[in-house]
Amino acid sequence: MVAPTSFFGDYGCHVRIYEEARALQRHGHVVRIVTYYKGRTPPGLDVVRTRPTPWHPDYEVGSSRHKVAFDALLSWTALKATLRFKPHVIHAHLHEGALIGSVLSAIRRAPLVFDFQGSLTGEMVDHQFLDPKGWLYPWVCRLERRIDHLPRAILASSHTAAALLRDQFGVDPERVIPMPDCVDTTFFRPRAQSDQAELAAIRSYLGIPAGRSVIVYLGLLAPYQGTDLLIQAAPNVIAGHPDAHFLVMGYPGMERYRSLARDAGLSEHMTFIGRVLYEDAPRYLRLGDVAVAPKLSTTEANGKVLNYMATGLPTIGFDTPVNREYMREHGLYAQRGDAASLAEHIMRALNDAPLRARASAGLRARAEAHYSWDDAARRIRAVYDAVREPRRRERARALEALRLGRSIESTSGESASGRM
Repeated sequence: MVAPTSFFGDYGCHVRIYEEARALQRHGHVVRIVTYYKGRTPPGLDVVRTRPTPWHPDYEVGSSRHKVAFDALLSWTALKATLRFKPHVIHAHLHEGALIGSVLSAIRRAPLVFDFQGSLTGEMVDHQFLDPKGWLYPWVCRLERRIDHLPRAILASSHTAAALLRDQFGVDPERVIPMPDCVDTTFFRPRAQSDQAELAAIRSYLGIPAGRSVIVYLGLLAPYQGTDLLIQAAPNVIAGHPDAHFLVMGYPGMERYRSLARDAGLSEHMTFIGRVLYEDAPRYLRLGDVAVAPKLSTTEANGKVLNYMATGLPTIGFDTPVNREYMREHGLYAQRGDAASLAEHIMRALNDAPLRARASAGLRARAEAHYSWDDAARRIRAVYDAVREPRRRERARALEALRLGRSIESTSGESASGRM
């Protein structure tokens, strides 16, 4: 796996990389992940890292000009790892990974599978790194289009993303396999009576007063994630529901957002705790009565929603295609980008216990029925088998069957114990 990010960072695409790797290992694969020099290595994973860059050792997540140097180092490290490891499949995450992976694929003659988690240009615009009206924008679009046509198959993180690849970037439909994010529903589960003592201790440690209704957020803190809008919505929520309390978990920029909350008079009703380790996330989420997912992006996945669903949390998000795909009729949808609408839907959930109960049960059931990592691993194995088929017509036929959901079983014993 080629992962052009500081894996493992306890958020977003890192969770997808981590859970895919673990699930594939359980199904007999040997997985090696090549990534940037920062990040922590989860137990049980084989992770190879680049050398650090001496001039920028403490970079933040997201788009950055420094990523050019990081990706140059990643290319060299991935080449060495490929020559030693001799993978049967190159599984590339993100567009930079797919570009690097295409070179490795040609050298090793191993097929390239691209794990698509959102539009490159869309992400750069969301991060305010690229002006959609600027001269550079059409060139980045052309680059993205070129990268999207390199792999033999693309795993799209949502049906929305699959449609984007086909309709906007002209990728052959047969090569685009919807592979939504998933969730471990035994790890992320609703709170039980046996959790009460632990949860009371965590509330006390965090200074959340007894009797407060807790609204949880877990993820990156950034404008495109809707963090600013969440702070703008909070005063209206508290005015209508004085015992509401926001528990905001994530990074970077925690001090900036804490300062904004303080300036808005929210210090007594909003607690920021910074980065939460992935293995600690379930117990912190179980503190919540409702959850918010105010991400603005219409092209990226929104994996936190699945964690909320598995925990049985009634979830309020903006009305985006990905949120609709995940939650269907069980979600609460605010008008995209509207802080007042976000506040209104949070208050609605807090004030309506039967609504919360129905949403909780429906979201949990949907997570269990449709978003299993082991099911995803079986589909990924079948994609590996398909892309390793040397005959183009047979390969296309196998991928088309997978796209239409007609087959998820592996057909090649060799790839079931393969390397990637």
